[in-house]
Amino acid sequence: MDIALMSMVLSQGQVQQQASMSVMKMAMGDAKHQGDALQKLMSTSDASVIQRAAQPHLGGNIDLKG
Repeated sequence: MDIALMSMVLSQGQVQQQASMSVMKMAMGDAKHQGDALQKLMSTSDASVIQRAAQPHLGGNIDLKG
């Protein structure tokens, strides 16, 4: 393998590693925000807020046809 090809392969490997690290940092940031939101929700004493967060699709529509 010549030096130019070896240099390109190493450079591509570094770029892939940097991209992977960036994606992992974004995922960790998202997980932290979700954890903070969950912690805030769990500290809420209002049961209806917790129920709406757990099942947001319930109670949105009322069928008035009998």
